[in-house]
Amino acid sequence: MTDDVATPYQAFYRTASRRSDLVFALAPASARLPWAPEGFQITYGQSMDAVTRLRDAYVAAGYGRGSRIALLLQNRPEFLLHWLALNAIGASIVPLNADMRPDEMRYQLVVSQAEAVIAASGTGHLVQDARPEGVAVSLAHEAPPPAVIRRAPDGGHPQDEAALLFTSGSTGKPKACILSNAYFLNLAEWYVSMPGVAAMENDREISLTPLPFFHMNALGCTVVGMMLIGGAIVPLDRFHPDRWWATIADSGATIVHSLGVIPAILLQRPPVPEERTHRARFTFGPGVDARNKIAFEARFALPIVEGWAMTETGGAGITDTAGVVYEPGRRCIGRPRAGMEWRVVNDAGQDQPVGAAGELLVRSAGPDPRRGFFSGYLGDPDATEAAWQGGWFHTGDIVSCDTAGLLYFVDRKKSIIRRSGENISALEVEAALMADPAVQSAAVTPVADALRDEEVFAFVVPVDPHDPDADQLLARLGQGLSYHKLPGWLLFAKSLPVSSTQKLQRGQIKADAEAAIRAGNALDLRHAKSRLRVTS
Repeated sequence: MTDDVATPYQAFYRTASRRSDLVFALAPASARLPWAPEGFQITYGQSMDAVTRLRDAYVAAGYGRGSRIALLLQNRPEFLLHWLALNAIGASIVPLNADMRPDEMRYQLVVSQAEAVIAASGTGHLVQDARPEGVAVSLAHEAPPPAVIRRAPDGGHPQDEAALLFTSGSTGKPKACILSNAYFLNLAEWYVSMPGVAAMENDREISLTPLPFFHMNALGCTVVGMMLIGGAIVPLDRFHPDRWWATIADSGATIVHSLGVIPAILLQRPPVPEERTHRARFTFGPGVDARNKIAFEARFALPIVEGWAMTETGGAGITDTAGVVYEPGRRCIGRPRAGMEWRVVNDAGQDQPVGAAGELLVRSAGPDPRRGFFSGYLGDPDATEAAWQGGWFHTGDIVSCDTAGLLYFVDRKKSIIRRSGENISALEVEAALMADPAVQSAAVTPVADALRDEEVFAFVVPVDPHDPDADQLLARLGQGLSYHKLPGWLLFAKSLPVSSTQKLQRGQIKADAEAAIRAGNALDLRHAKSRLRVTS
């Protein structure tokens, strides 16, 4: 952290005091935001006035250091103003996803022990069936409800909780990650100090994100990062391919955030003039398929900077490819940040040689290995300590490294399929399926197999739902994949279960696969793939 900034609010206050005229947040009309169809723009000075009024209102209602408030404010500018007002007095937030079902929202409200919910106009009804008894709900433009426990305002402490973010829950119930002020400043400082094409300038950057504010990328990188350097934030409601390039061009964005699936979708769309007339220098897009990266950069002349991190690791355990040269066509996640220690280990915890895949373990160098990481899982100290077994944070991600110290992502540990002694990456099979012209989207998961330990199960959403052909698909896949990697089970589906950030819900996918086999709804291709082995 810099000497004069220890919290997100202080980063905002410093910029607002220095250059009140700078734009803090904006969106053009072409974004067609539901809450701002004509677009909006608000300066640091205007935001400072609004934050001060909200801060005073929260103090009058009895909130202060140690309070925790849930925000159902989507990616609206009101979210930023309320968070900064609460951060200024030492209170924490719990960002809520408006797409959650009542049971999911209630779970997060119960686990977080939030005292109240601040909701955007038109969303208050979403929380009425979900809120636990005693949790008040107020709209963003109303006075906050009285605090259940009155606390004195006292902001500015680096290790105080700034936000409680829930993990994706892709393999189980979401866990509540306690994230401190220091966590957010550390993450933001990494973001604004990337080298090469990703290097940023003070008072000039405009960072556009379709990612939600309940995601560490949007909240820590885009929001706090821009506040640190006097940049502007373009918060979208979600990714809209039909207006993507126009929104980037009209906003003047210099930095664009995306997810792995976005380049794949954009490559399928017809050209538009705006895809070459914008000001963006790079897109920060973790999780992009290596082949899509090559095609995307060739067509759009917009470099993709890859990276890796988790909610738990923040900016302390993080990598990026900014300024890194590596072989095209490989899923490189880049070079670890300075001050990050890492290991690649096998299931026995032994270090793997260069080029061999294993689980990535990370920690901070120095006397405090948890410095800059999350502060723990709220209410679950056992899970926290299990994640830190042996003094290293166990990421659950399988990677390999090369002789230059660059890391390459292989798959999530729980997505590895162990078939007859062979480790098969679900991502590799998914990438092969996604490259097939008859496949719109796909998900691959392990399922139990009495003979081979596990078998490959694939869900496929076909381009033509009326004429899917499993045998032809398997034959085409066999031209590029070894027979043992081919799906032994296949189910044509209408859609795939994904999270609000478009991540595949691996736990649900695995459960659905097992249920489909029990119900006899899946196609058994095990003998067919074995025949391909004989003919290949």
